[in-house]
Amino acid sequence: MEIITVNSEAVTEPGLPEIADSPGQTESGAGPDEINYRQVNCREINYREIVANGLWHNNPALVQLLGLCPLLAVTGTTVNALGLGLATTLVLTGSNLVVSSIRNHVPATVRLPAFVMIIASLVTCAELLMQAFAWELYEILGIFIPLIVTNCAILGRADAFAAKNPVLPSVLDGLMMGVGFLSVLLALGAFREVLGQGTLFSDMHLVFGETARTWTITVFDDYPPFLFLVLPPGAFFGMGIIIALKNIIDTRIETARKNAHTPSESGKGSKRVRVTGKI
Repeated sequence: MEIITVNSEAVTEPGLPEIADSPGQTESGAGPDEINYRQVNCREINYREIVANGLWHNNPALVQLLGLCPLLAVTGTTVNALGLGLATTLVLTGSNLVVSSIRNHVPATVRLPAFVMIIASLVTCAELLMQAFAWELYEILGIFIPLIVTNCAILGRADAFAAKNPVLPSVLDGLMMGVGFLSVLLALGAFREVLGQGTLFSDMHLVFGETARTWTITVFDDYPPFLFLVLPPGAFFGMGIIIALKNIIDTRIETARKNAHTPSESGKGSKRVRVTGKI
């Protein structure tokens, strides 16, 4: 265990050389850029924060608004949203795992091309798996499975988090970001399917096999299709509602937190009275 001095504070970090007093170079000959890179990593990993950011506070769909093209295009039904969400989660988790594992061996000059190649390889694996085990769903999703390669959420997490953190937190970050993206897909898909077609969980056999044919729930009998919600323009409407609900919840939570920390005003204006015991 060696000690690195960052901003006049001692930070323990195993396996790294001690930074010399000279501002330009370490004892091992590392330049200031490498020092800054290591300083970024000299922090405690908060796993609870990683989970909260992926699912809510920094949700890639609701907060970062990334991956909107497939999100708006294929969420006409719950099963379509589930298929795309599972594929995206698989690629996100796998890319974070691989990028974090090789982060110390990839030169900065080829970092982004290397990450794109890794993501493309994982997307190809996901595409082949879907062709083998869910061919009908693959035909429905079509070009949007290969387009996962261009999803900025995946490349963004690989570059912003996995390339700067150990394997375990990187895998957790990818998994939670994927689950957060999947949850938005499912919510939007269920919303559009119920109000657009009057059913829920239709065609689930495309993912879970023939036993899932009976999972279809008819919410509205003799319901005429609501084309506005079935078509992509309805996805913008549904997405706006989901984002608005999240903002309302965040505002109420923040208001409740501020009220909880506000001191009580019941004691304002009161005066201390000296009691002598005599009337």
